[in-house]
Amino acid sequence: MYWTLELASYLDDAPWPATKDELIDYAIRSGAPLEVIENLQELEDDGEPFETIEEIWPDYPTNEDYFYNEDEL
Repeated sequence: MYWTLELASYLDDAPWPATKDELIDYAIRSGAPLEVIENLQELEDDGEPFETIEEIWPDYPTNEDYFYNEDEL
């Protein structure tokens, strides 16, 4: 399983929190590439929903990763 920013971006608008099956269903319905679906299928499923994309891919960049002041935008 590998994630890239492009692949993970297909889950940005997923209905968080979501279970593994809900994320797979969302990825299929939203037309995500096969790699996204394969990555989701490889996740361990303990029955608990994932709260955010960071639980799936801890390296997913957040707003805190960028060095700009949001007040200036």
